[in-house]
Amino acid sequence: MKKYFFAWVISVMLGLTPLAHAQNAAMVRVAAASDLKFALEELSARYEKQTGQNITLVFGSSGQFTTQILQGAPFQIFMSADENFVYKLSDPGKTADRGKVYAIGRIGVFTPKGSPLKADGSLKDLAASLQDGRLQKLAIANPEHAPYGERAKQVLQNAGLWSAVQSKLILGENISQAAQFTLSGSAQVGIIAQSLAVAPAFADKGRFDLIDAKNHQPLIQRMVLIKPVSAAAQLFYDYLGSAPAQAVLSRYGFAMP
Repeated sequence: MKKYFFAWVISVMLGLTPLAHAQNAAMVRVAAASDLKFALEELSARYEKQTGQNITLVFGSSGQFTTQILQGAPFQIFMSADENFVYKLSDPGKTADRGKVYAIGRIGVFTPKGSPLKADGSLKDLAASLQDGRLQKLAIANPEHAPYGERAKQVLQNAGLWSAVQSKLILGENISQAAQFTLSGSAQVGIIAQSLAVAPAFADKGRFDLIDAKNHQPLIQRMVLIKPVSAAAQLFYDYLGSAPAQAVLSRYGFAMP
């Protein structure tokens, strides 16, 4: 008994639990909004190194994941870019509870190097580019199922530009794909997640300017455990809500709840 007690004490001192070691062989599948790509890859790598647990990350749009989970997709954790999608799963009893907010997202205007447009969060240059012919393509995530795309649509509507940009839009299936359209040159400008724009893959390849959060509904990002809940999934879920994990998310531009 003393042997097991001391093993437990040592594991707690290391920031782990014996259960984490017991669940090493179990795979935790996480459905995550694509704005989390760089931040969550860093977090999962840290967690795997610390615990030996195997974490599988699948990135996409929150709306599409919601549909997939309702249809029985084998995910254990859902990290949504919009808390309303979590509620669509919790209301019919697909989740352990209603989850918890892990971050608040932000959007802004990103222009790749060489673009004739400015990274202007006020959208004044975007409006001017529609008049002078500089704008050819604008990338956003599909507002039908991607929260970041839906907020981009709100911003464009509030600026009185939504109708004017219809013929210029190039829609990504998720915000990560929309961001990639700007890097590839398929679009001269994009309205993308700050968490992507500050990552090394983007930071030195263009300019980014935040859009005032008052111009769109907040991106309240909520995560939840999917039933049945495994011990391994519970441990990673708890880690994602910990202070060290929140520090990483903050570094990627997320506001903390």
